[in-house]
Formats: sequence, structure tokens, C-alpha cells
Amino acid sequence: MGNMNNRALERLKNGEIALGVGVRLARSVEIAKMMRASDFDWLFIDLEHGSLSLETVSQISIAAADNNIAPIVRVPTGQWDIASRALDGGALGIVMPHIDTVEDAREAVHHLRFPPVGQRATLGGLPHYDYLRVKADQVADEVNAVTLISVMIESPLAVENAGRIAAVDGIDVLFIGVNDLAQGMGLSGQLDHPRVVDAVAEVARAASAHGKYAGIGGIGDEALLRRYIGMGMRFILGGNDFSFMMQAATQRAENLRAPD
Repeated sequence: MGNMNNRALERLKNGEIALGVGVRLARSVEIAKMMRASDFDWLFIDLEHGSLSLETVSQISIAAADNNIAPIVRVPTGQWDIASRALDGGALGIVMPHIDTVEDAREAVHHLRFPPVGQRATLGGLPHYDYLRVKADQVADEVNAVTLISVMIESPLAVENAGRIAAVDGIDVLFIGVNDLAQGMGLSGQLDHPRVVDAVAEVARAASAHGKYAGIGGIGDEALLRRYIGMGMRFILGGNDFSFMMQAATQRAENLRAPD
């Protein structure tokens, strides 16, 4: 009955890297099968930057869950209604941007977890259960258990509050938006600056101290990304459909135009 497995959470709980891929341009369910075949663990379905509709998000989410690649949706800052509708439509997690304080983190849990952890509204006919009738208490327990809540750490204030944010029950991942963080530190584009590296390390320590996971996204340099993985990052955004297509297409054109 349904698919209640969250591959990303399983990877994290096993001490492994949960490797995600951004979905910004794709509009059809093939992306779920293709990225699972490419050995990714979760889809970062992006509603913050992009023109995806909730209907498309739901279709991709259902296909992803059925193919054992976790559909996790980033929504615009504070858009709790969009987040809850994405979850109702089949998503197995939410990434909420710009969480700066413990109050922000508690609000996320309030909206995104079923009681007794939060106050997400209960409903029947979820795709998680193949739309079959299931008791509300069972839904609350089981869906809470497989739903991954990731809050984005994107400012110096958020780094300062990382320990208090990580301590909030119901938060799973502290996910560093390293480009916005560097910009907020006056170091735009300097993703390997010592101060940025120190901030990443501070978030990793805060997450670990409270039994949570740290993650990072927005890094195209594989060597730098592997460096951050070595520092304890586990919830990893490894790229997106846009960058993969552009890189592969550009490389192919260069190869074919190269003189013999």
C-alpha cells in the first residue's frame, strides 16, 4: 500500500551521504526514473527559483516516491500553504529557505508536522497510501516519520543560531545555502573563503551535537564540495537539471567542433 520509504532519510540514518539533484526545468515524470537510474537519492524540486506548478510538482513527486527517489520540495520563504499542499500532493520533505532563528524553526515544525509534533491539518486520500482510507492517527505517525524537514541556513544570524535551530524537535537537516551565506558575509562568490569554511564547520558541529544532519548546496566545484563533505556535510545537492544539461551540451559541442 503506497510507498512510505524516504531514501534520503534512510541514507542519513545509516551515516551515508544523501545525494540530491535539483529539478528546475524538467516538467515530466521521466526525471524521477532518470535520476534514480543515475544513483541519486532525492529530488530537490525547486519552487523558490523556477516556474514549476504545484500540479507538476505533485506528478513528479508521486513518480519519484514510486521509484524510490525521495521527492523533496523547496518552497518560497514562509509560504506554508504551498509547502503543505506539496506534502499533500506526494512530497516526502520540504526545504524552507531563510530560517534565521529558533522561532522560525519552530514555525516550520508547526506547519509541516502532523500532531502531536506540529499542527499540520489532517486529511484523507493521500498518495502515500495509494489514496486508500487510513486512520488519522496512523497517517500522523507514519507520515511524520518519513517526512524530512530541512531548514536553510543562509545568513550569519542563522549560523549564530544554528545550535538553537538544531535543537528544535521535528527539524531533520540544517541545509547551508552557501551562495547566499557568502553574500551575507560580504564574500559574494568566495565559497572557499576561510570565514565561509568556518561557518560551514560551525553548522556541522551544531547539527551533530543535537543528532541532526548538515547539508549544503550551490557548489559547482566538485573538489570544494568533496571538501565540505569531509567536514560533515551529508545532505548534498550535487547539481541540477539545468547545470547538467548545459555542461554536457557545451562539452559535446566543443568536442565535435575541435579540429582533428
